[in-house]
Amino acid sequence: MIDHHSALIYTMVLASAADSDMTDAELNVIGDIVGHLPIFSGFDEETLPSIAAECAQMLGQDEGLDGTIDLIKQSLPERLIETAYALACDVAAADGIIAQEELRFLELLRYGLEVPRLSAAAIERAAAARYVTE
Repeated sequence: MIDHHSALIYTMVLASAADSDMTDAELNVIGDIVGHLPIFSGFDEETLPSIAAECAQMLGQDEGLDGTIDLIKQSLPERLIETAYALACDVAAADGIIAQEELRFLELLRYGLEVPRLSAAAIERAAAARYVTE
């Protein structure tokens, strides 16, 4: 198991890497989220790169994405499941383009975290509204 901060960061890193292109906009959003959201108060931001590297290493293992999503689910308290999904949606929407791979990842994440469909739809719509450019 990992701590809840790491689980949330893993979720954001997976969302950013889903289309094999971690854009500056996505990385900036991850940094902004970690630096400003109350759930990350007390978190040592200096550890962010090493946690992201741990996530990348997990993806390279036998269970890959499914195993990483399972680890995230096991590591988060129930009250943070929708938070994790919301953070993933924010990262996916950050560059203004949600690629098919990112949509597929969000679907896998929603199922893996057992986020109710209506909750997921509301979270997705809110993220799209926050990151609209025009």
